[in-house]
Amino acid sequence: MSADQRRITLTEEDDWWVATDENVGEHGVTSQGRTRQEALENLDEAVALHAGEAGEAITAEDLREWGIDPETVPDEPTVPDAPWFDTEK
Repeated sequence: MSADQRRITLTEEDDWWVATDENVGEHGVTSQGRTRQEALENLDEAVALHAGEAGEAITAEDLREWGIDPETVPDEPTVPDAPWFDTEK
């Protein structure tokens, strides 16, 4: 696959459609929806957020309002503890 091509997968899992853009970030970006269209729209938003093209940065004050201690939040994102992020394969 050339550098300008994108690989997006769309799978149905139970009552959800799962869309993944494998070219974004180290592990790709994944979103879901009740329909294929909704999953793809949510993926588009997730990719834009990942690329810094949408949304606003979360501040320490935002975290405190949500009951989260800002000191416990890492500066860089980490891989979630979820089987689809298993990098041991």
